[in-house]
Amino acid sequence: MARSALLNVMVQAALKAGKSLARDFGEVQNLQVSLKGPGDYVSQADRKSEKIVKDELMKARPTYGYLGEETEGEIKGTDGAHRWIVDPLDGTTNFLHGIPMFAVSIGLERNGEMVAGVIYNPATDELYTAEKGGGAYVNDRRLRVSSRRSLSDCVIGTGIPHLGRGQHGKYLIQLRHVMGEVAGVRRMGSAALDLAYVAAGRMDGFWEEGLSAWDIAAGIVMIREAGGFVSNLSGGTDILESGSILAGNEHTHKALLDVANRPIPKA
Repeated sequence: MARSALLNVMVQAALKAGKSLARDFGEVQNLQVSLKGPGDYVSQADRKSEKIVKDELMKARPTYGYLGEETEGEIKGTDGAHRWIVDPLDGTTNFLHGIPMFAVSIGLERNGEMVAGVIYNPATDELYTAEKGGGAYVNDRRLRVSSRRSLSDCVIGTGIPHLGRGQHGKYLIQLRHVMGEVAGVRRMGSAALDLAYVAAGRMDGFWEEGLSAWDIAAGIVMIREAGGFVSNLSGGTDILESGSILAGNEHTHKALLDVANRPIPKA
């Protein structure tokens, strides 16, 4: 597959950061960890990864804006049209517990639209890439969302709110509705990889609320370029701003949107 210069910059940044994460993952027991909030850990590895990604991206395109999980405040670029959106370690809790489901996620936004994305899991050496109009790939193999039409045949991914995060009661109602309609529900612990898995057809759909822009930026373009549909939980397009996302193919997206938004049952 042919990559643009911009996508090559993103890939190199992700691979370089991934090497650093892979080394630290091998010594996860020895990492120095600080507590940022309930159930939300930030590791030394996380900060190192962001520095690597940020340095690579800003060196290549110093006029672009930058929004990253570990960067204090957004950096406004003089370019005005472009913004990098970065999660240097999506799936931090997995990482710190030795679970090999984590990723470097890099998205490129142009005039408010996601136009390129890279998601890299160094534990499995899977590199997901996508660029508007150029398709989506994993390790140079073309990606397509699944073709299943009925939710009863589908495996759906989700994110489960935890200590100090999310509306637990509301989520349990959504889960109650969804689990009664599908073949299985999965919680992987990394929204970026969840979306990559939808793009790859491994999961048939995904929904989650309470997310940040860096969790989902790369996945948005990944799914669209794999032939999928993505919106917020209200069916709108302001996904990054809303912090909610729902994805699938043409059929599962619509069906999952309906099920996830069913009203609360009366007692």
